[in-house]
Parts: sequence; structure tokens; C-alpha cells
Amino acid sequence: MKGTTASGLPSWRLKDSAVSDISNSYLLLLNRCFENRNLKLVKELHGNVIRAVKSPERFLLNNFINAYCKLQNIGYARKVFDGISKPNAFSWNSILATYSVNGCVEEMQEIFNMVPKKNEVSWNLVITGYARRGLSEKAVEAYRLMLIHGLQNLNRITIVAVLGILSTRGWIYLGRAIHGQIVNLGFSRSVISSCGDLASLEEGAQFHCQATASGLISFTTVSNALVSLYGKCGNREEAHKLFHEIKVKDEVSWTALVSGYAQFGKVKETMSLFVEMLARGLQPDGVTFIGVLSACSRAGFVQKGREYFAMMVDKFQIKPALEHYTCMIDLFSRAGQLEAAKNFIQQMPCDPDTIGWTTLLSSCRNRGNMEIGKWAADFLLELDPQNSAAHMLLASIYAAKGKWDKVAELKRGMRNMGVRKEPGCSWIKYKGKMHIFTADDTSSLFSDQIYQELERLSFKMREEGYVPDVKSVLHDVNDSEKLNMLNHHSERLAIAFGLLFIPSHLPIKFKIISRITQREILVRDSMRYHLFKDGKCSCGDFW
Repeated sequence: MKGTTASGLPSWRLKDSAVSDISNSYLLLLNRCFENRNLKLVKELHGNVIRAVKSPERFLLNNFINAYCKLQNIGYARKVFDGISKPNAFSWNSILATYSVNGCVEEMQEIFNMVPKKNEVSWNLVITGYARRGLSEKAVEAYRLMLIHGLQNLNRITIVAVLGILSTRGWIYLGRAIHGQIVNLGFSRSVISSCGDLASLEEGAQFHCQATASGLISFTTVSNALVSLYGKCGNREEAHKLFHEIKVKDEVSWTALVSGYAQFGKVKETMSLFVEMLARGLQPDGVTFIGVLSACSRAGFVQKGREYFAMMVDKFQIKPALEHYTCMIDLFSRAGQLEAAKNFIQQMPCDPDTIGWTTLLSSCRNRGNMEIGKWAADFLLELDPQNSAAHMLLASIYAAKGKWDKVAELKRGMRNMGVRKEPGCSWIKYKGKMHIFTADDTSSLFSDQIYQELERLSFKMREEGYVPDVKSVLHDVNDSEKLNMLNHHSERLAIAFGLLFIPSHLPIKFKIISRITQREILVRDSMRYHLFKDGKCSCGDFW
């Protein structure tokens, strides 16, 4: 049995009558190892196959590539692929997925060029691979080449990826052309939902208008998707309004609104909605609990989070997925209960993924816990040796403790391994155009005005008593130089641009800046939105 997952990755082949019982037996063991996300056991099983099976069947090797891909072990995935004498489409797409999802675009393109017969999965992996790395032009060019090869390769996954690129870059005319393809090919309903994942409010609002005009809005599934869209895009008011307009609300309707409030860290509202959902006799699912646990994490409600996790397992018999375990790691870590987080991880039936380890490591950086930070970093780097965040977060812990010899050692190790830190960027949309900033950026036509505004804001913030935290700056220089480095972060440049050009009656899409400027500032980090108003954050200042 073969196919693709919702993300376009090759899915598990659970059994195949055309292959031997030996391969199917090994596959059952492999599947069990993967369900527990145990990379060590997968490697041991792989070694056993090499020793015990004279000529492993392609079917089995394909699934080992897939397992290594999903466990983020690129090197082993490539070794298995190189050992297949006659790779089939599943083999090619599995190794292509390995490079695509891990951001190795050069290797991805090299493999793609070698694929003898490209299908829709192959094209999706290349387009989304480029999109993940922010290589918009290459992604759109791959999309154009895909269309030349035939519309049979076009599907929802591809369109969503390209829509996200066009939204970020502000390529309106090309966006309209692709919107026409969406309507003509009947992808409207699924793309509405996916726009929420892209935080593409403008494009989603267009679908909302189209759904209203066409009558599709009367379908609960379409309205649910729009509630989810508005919640993920930071427009809670519109999400709440649309939710109350749904005539027949189901579990998905409630989950969409619960998740929307959780996005803002509105724990009391999230819990109130959840309680009301249960009172109406509706059954929550794993997605509902991800929203509830996430809200508890953001608000620092550790005991409530524990209770909801126990309720999920004991009362509703929902088997925790990796996302639920990650929420609990985040819950303990953000509250500063690092020992509890470590104990929880040690009792988990599976290993955390890179997100879980990075969450703990980041909190260790914030709390200055070198011991647990080193422990988390070791596991993270074993899982993903090329993970620049692991190196940088550990370096920040050493820097805060003044251990500059350790910082230098880490940086040397990164250079020797070819690990590079990708520069962070922030962006703000103004008059249909996306303005992107990196630290110390001077590429904008308005740089002089932006830096003048930053100086004015910095002066006002100091008057308000703001004192920057310079402990984690990874340079052994004096404090005044560290302050200059912090003052020109990409986020500050983007906010200064917004304050200069966005009309004062409109909110800017942190805290002290919102108070001294009397503006609403809407910020999205990698997880959720934060609305700053009158110097207070919607998450209760529990970042």
C-alpha cells in the first residue's frame, strides 16, 4: 500500500503481499520503532537487516529511507538510498523528501534532476523545499516548470505553498492567476483552511467573500475552515463573529475557536470555551487538547496543564501524540520548572523531536541553567548535528556565564562542521508590499528615517526605565557595544518602519513601545500572535 501524507511526503507502506514475509516482519518492527520515535532502535534494526538479510528488498529499504527522513537523520537516509541498485518512484521521493523537509536545497535539486519520472509528489517536495527556505523565485520557477509538464501534477499542497510565497512577496498579479486556477480546479474549500497555516489574512478574506457570494458559507465545513483561518491570522473578533453565525456547530467548530484563542495565549477564554464545549456534550479530540495545553503553557498554568493532559488520557482515552508531549515540555520549560521538564522527557514513551529539545534548551538559556541546557543540547545535536539553533542557544548559555572559551570552542566546531546560522528576519506589510528586515539592515530606501525613529524610541524607553538584557550577546565586547547590537534587531527595524508609515488609527502587525507610542502592535512569533496594547501583551507577558 502506498500514497502520500497531507504534507506531500511519502507515507508508510504497511504491508505488501508482493514481497517476502521477512521484509514485512522487519517493517512491522520498523513501524513500532518509528511510532516511539526511537532513532537508536531504528539504527539497531537497520544493522540487523544488513547482517541477517543477504539482499534486502527495495520495499524494505524504501521504508528505512522514509523512517530516517522523518527522524531527521539525513546521512543514514542517503546511505540506504545509495545502496538501492534500482530505485523506484517511492525511493526517489523518499530521499527527495529527506532533503526537502530538512532544508538541504542544493542536494534536493541534485536528486530532483536525477529523478527519471517526476510525479506530483516530486514537484511538491521541490516547491515546498524552496518555499521553506524563503527562496521564492526558485519555488515559483519550479511551479512554472511543473505546469509545463502537465496539470495532472497540480494539487492543493502545491497551490498552498505558492500562495504563501506570493503573499509574502506581494506578487499580486501572479496571485490572481493562481486564484483562478484554484476556482477552476475546485480547490477552494481546502485552500481556505490552508491559508490559516500561512497566516495569509488577505488571501483568506478573499476566499471568505467568494464563499459568501457562492453560498458555500452555509456549509459548516467551510465556515469551520474560515474560523480557523481568522484565528490563526490573529483576527479573534472575526473568528468569534463567524463562529456565532454558524447554525449547526460541531466539534470542529468549537476546536477551531478554542485553537484561535489559544493562539493568543488567552487561557481563561480558551478554558471557558472548552468547558462550554464539554457541557454541550461535544467530544474533544487531540487537536482540541493541543489548543488547551498550548494556552496553559503560554499563561504559565502548570497545574491546569497537568490536569488537562490527565483528562485527555484518562477520561477521553486519547493517546498522546508527539505534539501533546511537546506542549507539556513547553509548559514546564516556560514556567522555569526545568527539572520537571527533564523528568517528563525521561518518562515519555518516545523521544522528543527537534522542537521539543529546542524548547527546553531555549528555556535553559533564558533561566541560565547550564547543566540541563547541555543535556538537552547533546540530545538535540545527536538528532540533528547541523542544527544551528542548538549551537547558538548553548553558546548563549555559556556567554551569559562569561565562559567565552566555551563560546569560541562551539563556534570553531560549527565552522569545522560547516554549520551556518541563518540570519533571522522580520517583515511588515504596507500598501500590498512586504518589507523585509534583517539585523543592522540598511537596504531600505527609508533606512535613515527608520534609524532616527529607533533612536527616538530607545531614548523614550530608557526614560520609562527599560534596561536591555545583554547577557546572551555572543560577543566578548563591552556593554555599550552589546547595546548597539540589540538596538538594531530585525524586529525593531520592522516596528520602527510601521510606526513611521502605517496610519496611527490602524494597529501595527513591545511592550514599552506600545505604551509610549499609544499604538496597538500585533506581532507573530514562530508559534502565535501577541497583541501589545497600553504596554501589556495579550499573553499576559508570559512569552
